[in-house]
Amino acid sequence: MAVTDEAIEKIKEMIVSGVLRPGDRLPKESELAAELGLSRNSLREAVRALSLIRVLDVRQGDGTYVTSLDPQMLLEALGFVADFHRDDTALEFLAVRRILEPAATAMAATRLTDAELDALGAQLDALGDTPSVAELAASDLAFHRGIVAGSGNTVLCSLLDGLSGPTTRARVWRGLTQKDAVSRTLREHRAILGALRGRDAETARAWATIHLAPPRPAGASPPAPPIAP
Repeated sequence: MAVTDEAIEKIKEMIVSGVLRPGDRLPKESELAAELGLSRNSLREAVRALSLIRVLDVRQGDGTYVTSLDPQMLLEALGFVADFHRDDTALEFLAVRRILEPAATAMAATRLTDAELDALGAQLDALGDTPSVAELAASDLAFHRGIVAGSGNTVLCSLLDGLSGPTTRARVWRGLTQKDAVSRTLREHRAILGALRGRDAETARAWATIHLAPPRPAGASPPAPPIAP
């Protein structure tokens, strides 16, 4: 194990074990290095790395603190990592999103307020029937974020927000290469919203699954719409 990795693990263990709690200030660098059996250099590198992923907060002239460790804040790093994806992994990100987002959509069916549903509907109305691919991509992102936020699960929201960048780019490419993609996306958004308005969690889940399906080969038939129970 690299010296810096060892230093990171030791600080992590202090946090996990409760020796350091959210909001606590770390001991002085010289004291902590001696306590952990580390060089001040390796400790400094570890602190720098942990601050980048929002575990530690380095305050100039004040000291270094453990952050709130709020999952939503810590998972922001996922979006940063996802931005480095290669084109050939975009469908893998989409596959993960396809597992998580239908569940979030089903959860939102019983939690979104009428006012929130009206706001989603107004957003779709404002987009019109013939948006550009760029306009649709931006609206698609906002539409799905609004629904996922309605799930009430901040961890799920953060995970899906981190996955949205590469999957949105994949969907823009689909919009540029499949002539019916724009109209189909609009229809599916309306179907998802209709299921949410009806408080039908399973139909909302089914439409979300269809909506996030990987691009179909040219000429392939669309999947059958869900059948209401």
